Amino acid sequence: TLEELSDAFDSTLGRHDDSSSLGSDSELNGAAPYRQTDRYGFLGGNSAQDGLAQPPVELVRHREARWLEMTSHWEKTMARRYKKVKVLCRKGIPSSMRARCWPLLCGGQANMNCNQNKYKELEESPGDPQWLETIEKDIHRQFPFHEMFLSPEGHGQRGLLQLLKAYTVYRPHEGYCQAQGPVAAVLLMHMPAEQAFWCLVQIRGAGTPGSWLPPQEAVLLDGEVFVALLRRVCPKAYKHLQKHGVGPLLYVTEWFLCLYSRTLPFPTVLRIWDAFLSEGVKVLFRVGLVLVRLALGSSEKLRDCTGVVETLEKLRSIPVRLLQEDTLMAEVNDVAVSDRDVARECRVQLAKLRKVRPDFRYSPEQRLPNAKAIFDAQQLEDAQQSRKEKHAAPTFLIPEIVVDPPPQVPVKKKLDTRGKTFHVAQRPTLTREQGGREGEEPGPAKRNSAPYLETYF
Repeated sequence: TLEELSDAFDSTLGRHDDSSSLGSDSELNGAAPYRQTDRYGFLGGNSAQDGLAQPPVELVRHREARWLEMTSHWEKTMARRYKKVKVLCRKGIPSSMRARCWPLLCGGQANMNCNQNKYKELEESPGDPQWLETIEKDIHRQFPFHEMFLSPEGHGQRGLLQLLKAYTVYRPHEGYCQAQGPVAAVLLMHMPAEQAFWCLVQIRGAGTPGSWLPPQEAVLLDGEVFVALLRRVCPKAYKHLQKHGVGPLLYVTEWFLCLYSRTLPFPTVLRIWDAFLSEGVKVLFRVGLVLVRLALGSSEKLRDCTGVVETLEKLRSIPVRLLQEDTLMAEVNDVAVSDRDVARECRVQLAKLRKVRPDFRYSPEQRLPNAKAIFDAQQLEDAQQSRKEKHAAPTFLIPEIVVDPPPQVPVKKKLDTRGKTFHVAQRPTLTREQGGREGEEPGPAKRNSAPYLETYF
């Protein structure tokens, strides 16, 4: 069955070595004299090596179908089947599905849907000339041996320039940082510019906020957290780094800011991003801990490391066979570092930094742990926005209707007769002698006549 085929393939992948695409590291060795590209678009690739460690076509189609089904009902998937999403991300998202899955995992798709035509406005904005000049100087350094970024006038470099300029307009307080280039370039390799832009916004918003701010306090805090985790995971490497005074900022800065895009083979970078966009920032710490352990984790490996320079060189020259995607990711997933461990160390190290540096202002509370937390936060925000719109005052004017009160009818007051004495004189009946006829009722009495009814108060 396909499930058995998938398990058998996953168990045997570690025997192969796929080093055909080394990302920016491959650029140091120069391009081959022929314009042949590997499956990722890098010049000098070998089609024979590309065939190694590739899953059967039936298995690829099966995985693509599963991802299509999950992404077609994304809200239901994230609400009920996030654990399944995490497992599949660890196995690796099919290359044909990354353009669909990455924006959903990081929240960039939802952000783009809420900001229609916003990227077009940012793209048409002139931008800050200072940032534009700096960006143009760095554009040619981003994967120069990738077919997409070969020509200065090609759509790759032009699109990357527009994307980075739009980011500086959208977040002027951050501006431009050299680490934005490789991250944006990897996104552009997989999706249109607008989707890549919103993914970049989400990665630096919910994933690793504050990393590109000028003081880079987030990197300083993450470096201290990394050292604290390394002390627990690999004590031998920790003691060696402390002995020779090798601070974390000397090696983790590029790892964390560029998301390993300029450090590791390109297939491994993609697998790390699959896990990072699903499980959050703890994946970055796990990868770094594995790299240090691979380079400095034994006495034999430390034999030649007699100082800072030798130690840093050891960290940069890990054998490629150890960095193969499935081999490395299997070790990364086995590292016992959870979101709770990272959060606890963040609190501890933040308290220490604020005690030493009173001006330290960065707070990691904004960082969301994984794709499920990002999805829940966006759902809550949408619900609150809908509630506000529902109860908002209407924008049109309703004519005011004025009703006049009914006219006041005077109420006749009864005479106050309490405590009063009445004297009533009855009117006598006329007799025949007084001029009346028999059986005739007496007529009305005259006012001045004696028998007139009188009332005295």
